[in-house]
Amino acid sequence: MTDIDIDSQQAAIDECQGDPGDRPVLRARFEHNGSPRYLLYTITRFGYDHDHGFHLDLRLVSDELESGLETVEAKLQEGDADLIDIDYVSTARERADGAPIVAFHPYGQTVGGLVAPDESPIEGLADLSGRRIGVVRRLDKNWILVRAACREFHGFDPDETATPVEAGSKVELTRLLRDGEVDAVLQFWQIIPEIVETGPYREVLPMSRLVGRLADTDGDRPIPVSTFLTSEAYLADHPDAVRGFQGAYRDAVERLQRDDDLWKEIGAQLMYEDDPAVIRAVRDRWRAMVVPDWDASTVAGMERLFDRLKAVAGADALGVDELPEGLFRTDLEVEA
Repeated sequence: MTDIDIDSQQAAIDECQGDPGDRPVLRARFEHNGSPRYLLYTITRFGYDHDHGFHLDLRLVSDELESGLETVEAKLQEGDADLIDIDYVSTARERADGAPIVAFHPYGQTVGGLVAPDESPIEGLADLSGRRIGVVRRLDKNWILVRAACREFHGFDPDETATPVEAGSKVELTRLLRDGEVDAVLQFWQIIPEIVETGPYREVLPMSRLVGRLADTDGDRPIPVSTFLTSEAYLADHPDAVRGFQGAYRDAVERLQRDDDLWKEIGAQLMYEDDPAVIRAVRDRWRAMVVPDWDASTVAGMERLFDRLKAVAGADALGVDELPEGLFRTDLEVEA
């Protein structure tokens, strides 16, 4: 383990952030242990934001819940942020409840995996009944995917036959597993290498497999589960900054896909585990899950996945009846 914490990560980011000048400022608020920080660090590290006519003000925040919302969700809805990322089902849920938020660009297939101790008898979803399963919250996308897949392929709902234990944060979720308070956890993908490469644990099943099966997209381009969000007001006032972010995102993704040395730097500056095997595993999984762009066919796949989840797990599990109008904005012309 390293001595890296939120403050040290923020200090590394601050060294890269230049003077905004007269550029519009995009206030980005992201979790200190979330994978978007690799991308956003790259944008500031190479000045891609300034290249595309805006200034990225990046601040890392807690991954805990505030009044039932992830910290980043709360900051966007309270007007303290202009850019966050969450899964699109959560975005739909909040927009349906009146939050003026909009998804304007994909991020990736940011689902996690089922992790259990090496000696655990759990070999797949069929073994979850009667077990204590750690989740960040019961409305978490990973738990919803597991519920839908168990009902579709195994004939039971683990929300009824197992015991979901809400941890409230990714850090607490790992603690529950290591202290033996749960039989398995649904942890976020970027944290799984830290667990399985450094302890007696294994990933039983990646949730990405369930996304493909439930969306009927096996073999196609990955369907993004998380998207970048802004407020309707910011999009209306600063459309050029939003388009500029799309351009900076494209540049950063291209760099992260080819630059192995950059990942070593990211490991040293931003990761909690300095094991080279962990850094390589995070790098490779990030490259596989990121979605560079989207179009109408991508959104159609996202809609199919939502409809399948609703049909199998029900609207109560999703927390929303339908994808509200205006949720996705794919019509923004990407800045060249």
